[in-house]
Parts: sequence; C-alpha cells; structure tokens
Amino acid sequence: MLSRPDLHSTALVTSVRMTKAARLHVCFAGGGTGAWHVERMSAVMGPPLPAVDRVAVREDQNLPVPPGSPWLLRGVTSYERYVQRRERSALVERQPALGRPEATCAALIPIRKSAAWWELTQDERRAIFEERSGHITTGLAYLPAIARDLYHGRDLGEPFDFLTWFEYARASSELFDELIGKLRATEEWAYVEREVDIRLTLHVETS
Repeated sequence: MLSRPDLHSTALVTSVRMTKAARLHVCFAGGGTGAWHVERMSAVMGPPLPAVDRVAVREDQNLPVPPGSPWLLRGVTSYERYVQRRERSALVERQPALGRPEATCAALIPIRKSAAWWELTQDERRAIFEERSGHITTGLAYLPAIARDLYHGRDLGEPFDFLTWFEYARASSELFDELIGKLRATEEWAYVEREVDIRLTLHVETS
C-alpha cells in the first residue's frame, strides 16, 4: 500500500480556492524527515539553500514542523493573477491532480523576482509572462504528464516570492527538464534574481 503522509490534498486546494476568504497555507520543511527524499539541490541563480536529506510538506500553518529543520519555506494559495478565462478553462481541463500513485518524482522550485519586475504594472507583467514568454502556453503542452501547484511567499513576507511544486512519473523526468529549460530561456526569467531547484523522490512505504 502506498503511503503519502504529507502530500497536498488536491480536493482541499480546489475547494479553498473557490472560497475568497480562505487560503491554503503550505510549509516545506527541509531536514532529516519527510516523505520526499532529496535527489539533488542546485542554486540556479543567487545563493543556495542548506543541503538536506528530506523535505516534509505541511498544509496547515498551525501544524508543527519537524524540529531542527535547516530551512522552512512558506507559501499560500492566491488568485490566478495573469491567467485569462480561456487559459484557465484549458488548465482546468488538462491539469491532473496532485498525489497520483505513479507520480513518485517531484520538484520544489522557490523563486524570487527582482524589484524591477514588481515595479511593472499588472498588464506589463502579463505581457512578459504570457504574450512574450508563453509561460501558460508552454506549460499546457506538458499536461497531463506534469502536475503543478503554485504558492505565494511574497504575500507572507517570505524570502521567496513563489514556491512552485511539480509532480511527475519517473518516465517523465526528461520532459520536466525540457519544460524547465524552455521557461528559463524566456524574457520572464531575466527578472529572476534567486532560484533554487530541488529534485525529490517519494519514499514508498509498504504494509
């Protein structure tokens, strides 16, 4: 039997996002415990995070995190800031749920963008994000192989603006590398000043 003790509940994420007053707080704790084993960590841009063996995921900000964790990354769900209705419909139709049994690989990618990005207006950021960089269009091409969710750290005063969580099957690892490579080659990524790439595998327990 597959045990996934600290994974996200997709049903909960969906229901929370449909309620304006409620937002889902998530904490990623790097340390010596957690269901996700770290395969590798790399600093793509800016300083790295301390190396850890595992990552634990907690969905409730009031739940205790593992003691002695070298780092904690917190984020919260938010409204879809740059997505138009037709794009959202396409994402909803094709986006798979998190927690699929075959998705035993994951990537946690925290990102901080520059002050220049946040000084742009919403429509200017949208133009870079999709019209010139094709962020949404590119991501759609890799569904349903790769599931993702996005958490906002800037809203909480955290050191990273965004925490992106991806899940995929081992057979889709090269597809994921291809996706990330395309995104990093866009104009949007010129505004990224810190990025850490953490690759993980699920610890499977049988009973």
